[in-house]
Amino acid sequence: MIPRYDRKEISTIWTDQYKFSTYLKVELAILKAMEGSKVPEGISAKVEKDAVINPERIDEIEQTVKHDVIAFCTSITENLEPEVAKYFHYGVTSSDVIDSALTLQIKDSLEVIIPTFKTLLNSLYKRAEEMKNVACLGRSHGMYAEPMSFGQKLLGHYNEFARRFQELEDFYNTELTIQFSGAVGNYTIMTPEYEKDAADSLGVKVEPVSTQVIPRDRIAKLVNLGALIGCAIERLSVEIRHLHRSDVNELHEGFTKGQKGSSIMPHKKNPISGENLTGMARMLRSHAIVAQENVILWHERDISHSSTERMYLPDHLGILQYSLARLAGTVDRLEFHQDVIENRVKENFTYLSSYYLHLLISGSDFRREDLYMVMQEASFEGSKEKSMDVFYDTMMKLLREKDISVDLPRPTFDEIKKTYLGNVEKVFKRSLEIYPVPN
Repeated sequence: MIPRYDRKEISTIWTDQYKFSTYLKVELAILKAMEGSKVPEGISAKVEKDAVINPERIDEIEQTVKHDVIAFCTSITENLEPEVAKYFHYGVTSSDVIDSALTLQIKDSLEVIIPTFKTLLNSLYKRAEEMKNVACLGRSHGMYAEPMSFGQKLLGHYNEFARRFQELEDFYNTELTIQFSGAVGNYTIMTPEYEKDAADSLGVKVEPVSTQVIPRDRIAKLVNLGALIGCAIERLSVEIRHLHRSDVNELHEGFTKGQKGSSIMPHKKNPISGENLTGMARMLRSHAIVAQENVILWHERDISHSSTERMYLPDHLGILQYSLARLAGTVDRLEFHQDVIENRVKENFTYLSSYYLHLLISGSDFRREDLYMVMQEASFEGSKEKSMDVFYDTMMKLLREKDISVDLPRPTFDEIKKTYLGNVEKVFKRSLEIYPVPN
């Protein structure tokens, strides 16, 4: 991750120092599982006492041996007594260590990301509740449609993020696996029982069938989930950017003290967070194709996935953490312009054609198609003149011409809100039952 977007709480997990420390943690779990049987008692304690993690020395050895796990093992064993050193990396192959350590790095990363995700969900639901009874103009195809609750607009985004959160938690609880099955997964030295003991000590599950590597569909599942979270991030970011536009002006990203929107135009308050997060979402989705292609390996295994995972996995998890944290802050600081939002409902009245259409359908014997044409003509005339009076008078004139005698009210704004926001409480209640706000 480049420094501008680096999140130390994630990038630290993906440093060489942390990776090799995790390799050692895995190797010690393997030794402890076999002690008293295939490995003498006390070997793991002696390794743990004398082992030294030195990334520079590992790199130096790798320049000769051209194998990172051999270089790691050599750097550890050169500091051990021969009778201890000979048992290090006993009964396992490189991928047992690499893949199991990778699982632990992913686990540690998710333990940072999941609380940040909770913060976003809490922020988003709080703002949805705040705007629940504010009427805004809903849009269809980018055009004014009918009034709706502004809070329900935000609630829809909350629900999408809540679905992804539930899936991410499920991944954390069910998909993190290790393997210590040896070359081609045949358990020549290790046994499933030793493997289970080691996995339990590391707090993760055993891969039921490993082919010397942990199947890459698991990582693909995580990254595709990250890509879907990216879709949710961009969908909300684009909505913020649209509502932020000068000609819409229904909200603004909160400016912090001293912030400037343009190098030359002091009046500008640009939606920079929404634009930044749109770009981040594109990066998250770009990783999905790599993760999918990594699923297909030759025979039981190859290492074609290895080079890409070294690059994109730290970035993917880092971007995810950065984006969720930034979006939570953006949502917290959004400034809603309630007067603009509600005045737009009051001033753009032609949506009432739908309201009147339904009154006429239930209150007359005329065909729906005929009534629709009346409402369409009236709304087009009213829109052309930008006049509620023209709309209403045209509607009544056309109805009289068709011998439709009906008394149609001119609803107040409170009546409009009651009509169009009448079920919003039920929608919020139903959403909370399915997607409760996480603690």
